[in-house]
Amino acid sequence: MNVPGFEHYLGLIALGIGVGAYGTLIGAGGGFVLMPLLLLVYPNQSADLLTSISLAVVFFNALSGSEAYALMRRIDYRSGIMFASATIPGAVLGALNTSYIPRRQFDLIFGVLLVAAAIFLSSRPRQRVTSCNASRFSRYCMARHLVDSHGTEYQYSFNYLLGMAISVVVGYVSSFLGIGGGIIHVPALSYFLGFPVHIATATSHFVLAIMALAGTVVHIATGTFAHGVHRTIALAIGVLLGAQIGARLSEKIQGRWIIRGLAIALGVVGLRILAVAW
Repeated sequence: MNVPGFEHYLGLIALGIGVGAYGTLIGAGGGFVLMPLLLLVYPNQSADLLTSISLAVVFFNALSGSEAYALMRRIDYRSGIMFASATIPGAVLGALNTSYIPRRQFDLIFGVLLVAAAIFLSSRPRQRVTSCNASRFSRYCMARHLVDSHGTEYQYSFNYLLGMAISVVVGYVSSFLGIGGGIIHVPALSYFLGFPVHIATATSHFVLAIMALAGTVVHIATGTFAHGVHRTIALAIGVLLGAQIGARLSEKIQGRWIIRGLAIALGVVGLRILAVAW
């Protein structure tokens, strides 16, 4: 059996920097980029091993990105803790179910999800403005007011029951596919719950850190993660550096470009993984 050399791990560190920077910029954790690359680089590895590596890397990326966003004061902690608590049951179940899916079916499911997300974002270029207080579910409405480190005010309200229901689904799908869940959570927070995009990306990263940790703990408990420790360490070194870069870039890029960039990336990666799996 060939043992990966220094160059291999150096390449994983470089990959981690890119994944960390882009994933933090759009609040997606980078797993949607990392996971298909792992599928391509390690074609003979099981899906559950690769998802365990990806989820662990997403945790380190989200942890580093959350620290940067915390300094910017863009994380809605109250909402984030609520959503994170809802993702944990789904994350645990998703991590347990990955081992039951054959590799080719896993690749097809993964690719279809990415392309569907890209189409959704492309067809809805503007943020959906919701009026939670005006709806029939107004008693489940939560109003929020944040001021970031630059003095920018964000005022919005959302249906917290809908937010928690979405988070359960996000927890399962993201842990099952090893993608972190930001590609689902950021659009959901922005379009369905009315979160400002920059608050959505920051809060999503906070939720991802907790959710990815829960999924990783399950993989450790089942023994799957033991075979991916060294690769995870190399990738984690890269994402810890890249996440800081991505968080800084987010201050210079408008929210609509973040969403557009996410749509393009999802479409390209999704089509690529479908082409290989087909």
